[in-house]
Amino acid sequence: MNSSQSNKYIMAFLATVFIAMTIGISSDAIFSTPHPETEGYAIAASEGGAPAAGKEAPAAVPIATLLASADPARGATVFKRCAACHTSEKGGANKVGPHLWDVVNRPVAEVSDFSYSASMKAFAEGGKVWDYDHLSHFLTSPKGYIKGTAMGFAGLKKDNERADLIAYLRSLSDNPAPLPSPDAAAPAEETKPAEEAKPAEEKPAEAPATQEPAAETPAPAPATPEAPAPQPAN
Repeated sequence: MNSSQSNKYIMAFLATVFIAMTIGISSDAIFSTPHPETEGYAIAASEGGAPAAGKEAPAAVPIATLLASADPARGATVFKRCAACHTSEKGGANKVGPHLWDVVNRPVAEVSDFSYSASMKAFAEGGKVWDYDHLSHFLTSPKGYIKGTAMGFAGLKKDNERADLIAYLRSLSDNPAPLPSPDAAAPAEETKPAEEAKPAEEKPAEAPATQEPAAETPAPAPATPEAPAPQPAN
C-alpha cells in the first residue's frame, strides 16, 4: 500500500514537472523576441561636426553689423542675468566674476585683485583685449570659446540680445570705446586666383648673335716631289 502511494506521489511530481516544462517551453516560443543584429540606435552625425577646440564657430552676422542697431537700454535688461556674478558700477567690487566697469578693450585677465582661472590666463597671453569680437564669441558660448574657463554661464545664442548686452557694456565707461564701422564687417574683396591673373608678357627671346666663321687658314700646298737625280752611265 505504501509502495502504491509512493508511486502516486512520484507520478504526480513528474507530471507537475512535465507540465511546468511544457508551459515554459510554450511561453518561450510565444513571447520570444529576436536578438537585433546591431544593438542600440545609430545616430547620424551631421557633416562637418563641431568646431575644433579653441576655435569659434563663424558668426552668422558680424558683431560690427549687429551693434549698429543695438540698444544699451535693452542690454541693461539682459545684464540682469549677469548681475548675480558681476558688478557694473564704477569702483564696483568683484563677485564670482570680476567687475565689468570699462570692460570693452580692457586687457584680458587684467583685474589685479581677481583670481582668474588658468585657462583665462593662458587665453590672455599675447596681449589680448576684450574687443567687440572677443566679447561676442565669449558671450555666445564661454566654455566653447575658452576651454576650462570657470564661467558657468551658458551663453547668449540670440544675436540681438548679445549685441544689446555688448552695447550696454560699452556704456560702462567714462570714455566709451568707439563703435566699429559696419563697413569693416564686409568681407574683403576676394583675390583672383593665380590662374586668372594675366601673365606678364614675355619678350621674345633674342636670337643669338651670328658668329662670323673664322677665316680659314689655307691648307699648305702639297710638296712637289723632287725629280730623281740622274744616274751616272755605267
